[in-house]
Amino acid sequence: MSGSVPPSVTAVDDVASPPVAVSGPAHLLRVTLLMAGSCLPILGAVLIAPVLPKMQDHFESTPGAKALVPLALTVPALSLALLAPFAGVIVDRLGRKRLLIVATLLYAVFGTAPLYLDSLGAIIAGRALVGVTEAAIMTCCTTLIGDYYSGHRRVKYLALQTMCASASATVFFVIGGAAGSAGWRVPFWVYAVSLVLAPLMATALPNPAARVTADEAPVGAETRRPVLWRRMAGICALTFFGAMVFYTVPVEMSYLLDDLGVENSGVIGLATAVSSAATVGGAVTFARLKRSPAPMLPAVFALCAAGFAVMFLAGNAPLVVVGAVINCVGTGILLPALLTSAMAGLAFEDRGRGTGLWMAAFFGGEFVCPLVLLALESAVGSLAGAVGVLGLAAALLAAGLFTARRRAGAVDPRPLPEQTA
Repeated sequence: MSGSVPPSVTAVDDVASPPVAVSGPAHLLRVTLLMAGSCLPILGAVLIAPVLPKMQDHFESTPGAKALVPLALTVPALSLALLAPFAGVIVDRLGRKRLLIVATLLYAVFGTAPLYLDSLGAIIAGRALVGVTEAAIMTCCTTLIGDYYSGHRRVKYLALQTMCASASATVFFVIGGAAGSAGWRVPFWVYAVSLVLAPLMATALPNPAARVTADEAPVGAETRRPVLWRRMAGICALTFFGAMVFYTVPVEMSYLLDDLGVENSGVIGLATAVSSAATVGGAVTFARLKRSPAPMLPAVFALCAAGFAVMFLAGNAPLVVVGAVINCVGTGILLPALLTSAMAGLAFEDRGRGTGLWMAAFFGGEFVCPLVLLALESAVGSLAGAVGVLGLAAALLAAGLFTARRRAGAVDPRPLPEQTA
């Protein structure tokens, strides 16, 4: 792509508006809506976790309920992982804003379906459709961040996306538990919040205009599709592994502490909250570094590996928490670094598909994380040992990335340019 935008670009999205201001109430509302939309898939992932035992009791007479009820929690993530690439294609063809509004409305329809469905199979089918809308929402919100901002502002808001997602997980878990005390169906009312977000998105989010900036690689339009797949393969592979690293502590922390004799749920909850706060701290650190993300990846994977090593060697609960904090500071940096690296070379008309591929890699890694750790635990004999093996893999990857960058002479310590929409 040369300095001019190909004529086909204007047909990719709705009629594009001119660049909008990057300060003031309108800008604040725009950022708030993008962050709120990004939190909807997190709501789907954790909101009903506290009521699963009550659901289990309600459907105890249903054949296979013991396996099917937990599936109601996890199937949206699987749908998201499988469908995100297709959502990316639709984003580029139909337009980011239009798809976001439709998906946000359907999120409420499918999310509240268990309020009036009596069949467990129908509920799980509805939950799968929630995952379909989540794939569209997450892809659209992330793509719009890439459309509206570039340079350090893009880094800042992608890091903010990570911070909001990490913090919202704890909030939604508490809301789900509180609402669930009134019945297992009650938390599903929370999905209706998207009915408030959709009209606000329709009025407050501008249609993005195609533009060329210094962080978007000049690729010829006629070769863009094959180049996109080749360009995204490496970062998607890193993201798939990075997602396993990212989700290990949230998924396995309670089991690690239980293996050490900690059975008090309050202590386990506090430890999980501390590690979650460390993730937010890592994202804040990333937003303030003002450095190109790719050269940071070897050091960040090494930091995550160090946290896993402490958790592996820990003989008591406080040391496990220390290791988890070290690891989560690293993962708080890792997620926005991977996402920013993925988006840096994407042109406007490729950004939806590229973001969809990245989302598929990330949520695919999330889905397989507990399965991989279970297999490693069976192989080495303990969950702590499995975490140690994953830490060793992260350390080897860090060393490989560092060596590759040294050989390529690709280390670029220069600050990111300050560019805006």
